[in-house]
Amino acid sequence: MSTVVQNFDVWKKFLGQRVEQAEKLGISQDTISELAYEIGDFLDEKVDPANHSNRALKELWGVADEDERHTIARLMVKLAKSNA
Repeated sequence: MSTVVQNFDVWKKFLGQRVEQAEKLGISQDTISELAYEIGDFLDEKVDPANHSNRALKELWGVADEDERHTIARLMVKLAKSNA
């Protein structure tokens, strides 16, 4: 996992592949976005960003309120899907 988190392009592709897998399993967009939100919270608390892209996301997450964090999560799912 640490290699995936260190390179933002690899991270986006990794997430995109996971989103595609979830969709094939019939998981709804709302559920996928909620999982992305929970992952964002986990990463914010447990992972020190390894690059500038991840640091920027962490800082955005840090200043966002709950609704904005849900928006960031939905946007990350959308970005990931476009990079799968």
